[in-house]
Amino acid sequence: MYYVYILSNINNRVLYIGVTSNIEKRLYEHKSKSFDGFTKRYNVHKLVYIEEYSDIYDAIAREKQLKGWRREKKNALIEAQNPEWKDFGEGLIYIKS
Repeated sequence: MYYVYILSNINNRVLYIGVTSNIEKRLYEHKSKSFDGFTKRYNVHKLVYIEEYSDIYDAIAREKQLKGWRREKKNALIEAQNPEWKDFGEGLIYIKS
């Protein structure tokens, strides 16, 4: 399976959209700030939205589509699934590998 996901920072002002085949590992990398870059610099590690795909090309196409949306449309998408902007990543077992 492949996942398109949206992360936010603690006050929901910054969004990051990504795609991965291993959501637990990827969240671990974001939360532990394993790599330099946008999410480390802006402290973005709260999983607020996720979609699942069986085809990587569909997932990549969706990621690109979401990245092209205005912020208001992204907010509405997140709030349809997660109105309180809770961290869906809390409670997941993070696998470091």
